Amino acid sequence: MAKHAYVFPGQGSQFVGMGKDLYDNYSLAKNLFEQANDILGFRITDLMFSGTDEDLKQTRVTQPAIFLHSVIRAKLLENFHPDMVAGHSLGEFSALVANATLQFEDGLKLVYQRATAMQDACEIQPSTMAAVLALDDSKVEEICASIHGIVVPANYNCPGQLVISGSIEAVNEACEALKTAGAKRALVLPVGGAFHSPLMEPAREKLAAAIENTSFNDPNCAVYQNVTAAAVTDKNEIRKNLIAQLTAPVRWTQSVQAMWNDGATHFTEVGPGKVLQGLVKKIAPEAETDGFQ
Repeated sequence: MAKHAYVFPGQGSQFVGMGKDLYDNYSLAKNLFEQANDILGFRITDLMFSGTDEDLKQTRVTQPAIFLHSVIRAKLLENFHPDMVAGHSLGEFSALVANATLQFEDGLKLVYQRATAMQDACEIQPSTMAAVLALDDSKVEEICASIHGIVVPANYNCPGQLVISGSIEAVNEACEALKTAGAKRALVLPVGGAFHSPLMEPAREKLAAAIENTSFNDPNCAVYQNVTAAAVTDKNEIRKNLIAQLTAPVRWTQSVQAMWNDGATHFTEVGPGKVLQGLVKKIAPEAETDGFQ
């Protein structure tokens, strides 16, 4: 039987004005946004609806903003009965609220703690990420392993698109080696740090403490987590994988492949942007995709 997967975007999908139509047109959305303003202690809605691009690029703003947009949009969907869910990096928290593993308030608090911990970790050591195009994953892995310094595969986005992460020097050195090896592009990204690399260890430790003190429920459907790219339904395993996620790669290619192999034929992206719909099409070309922004 064909199954329906719901997927939730991560950092980079934000845009000025995000969520304003939901706030203006749905009382449920307005109430949840205002609840979020109270929980966070600042009016994130002002930054989302009428801030600047620079405001929204701050990790401590970006992550809760995307989480709020995604989760509130999911709550407004009629007949929302996913057979499975997944989220790209930050989006995994949205997915876990959508499948009832986390309560809205707890999810938001964790996302904000995650964002501030990551921003703090970025300030400890200068670091960055780079997108590598049109090179086999195995070759990228091999070259990263050969570089002196910290540089690792961070986001397996789709075949032929892998993001690496690490110290500025090591990433730059890897980019030159990757281009020599035949990469179409190896482009340093405008990000503030080395997400999903060992350099996020200080953030992982802070987030681990917060996650351990948060109540988790067994989900109402499987979540395909970034760390394992496999269906998980046990709340304790979900918790463990969520802690590991900050320093481990996002296995998005493998997650979508696993969902497709497990019967998902329809993938719906919930939240800002359409990035995941494009990635799904490259990973599982026969899949049906759509989205709700």
